Amino acid sequence: MFRDIYKIDSSSFVTDIVTNDYRTADIFRKYDIDFCCGGKWPLETICLNKNIDTDNLVKELQNVVMQTASNAAIDFDSWDVDFLSDYILNVHHRYMNKALPEINEQAAKFLDGHRKKFPELEEIELIIKKFLREIPPHMRQEEEIFFPYIKQIFYAHKNRESYARLLIRTLRKPLEEVMLKEHETTGYNLHRLRTITNNYTPPENACIVHRVTFSKLKELDNDLVQHIHLESNILFPKAIAMEQELLKEK
Repeated sequence: MFRDIYKIDSSSFVTDIVTNDYRTADIFRKYDIDFCCGGKWPLETICLNKNIDTDNLVKELQNVVMQTASNAAIDFDSWDVDFLSDYILNVHHRYMNKALPEINEQAAKFLDGHRKKFPELEEIELIIKKFLREIPPHMRQEEEIFFPYIKQIFYAHKNRESYARLLIRTLRKPLEEVMLKEHETTGYNLHRLRTITNNYTPPENACIVHRVTFSKLKELDNDLVQHIHLESNILFPKAIAMEQELLKEK
């Protein structure tokens, strides 16, 4: 069965819209509309005060609400490694490049107004800054070195090319030394985020900014968990296995 789609119209209140779907906060931020304490007004009133086209804003918000993830299970293990590496790049890497700066800004905005009330949450900012320092170079290394090499290995293995042994670089050692260790570090930082946010559960009296921040952190967590799983448990082991098989061939 399909879930009910939240209907937005000009009489909808900003706080209600964001409470129903935290992703709409990005649209309100785009138009400099306060979606927290100042969001207790209907859209038509806010749009009138800010000279914003109400119909266009409603359409943008509804488009966000309509975007739902597929519930169908995807058998990633059945995919060829060249396709899987492209998927990781185009889905997870692109998400991370866009999401990390946004979440960093969101966390800073949240903490600016909540440091005294929630001092234990200051670690959030430190962890996100670690992600910003460590994850982009990690992804570039994959995009520029590992993924192209994996595609070469896949093509040579699939077509039983005679030159295959000449391009083997022994993938296992650099993966274990670089990629997998960095995945472990990311996993530890995610564990810390879950611990200090009580698994991204805001208190009952939390404001909208608090809830949006935790929802975005949870979204980041979900993406990183799948991202790391696809690489560590499927892509890299398959590439190593193909590499080892090619090395055995005469």
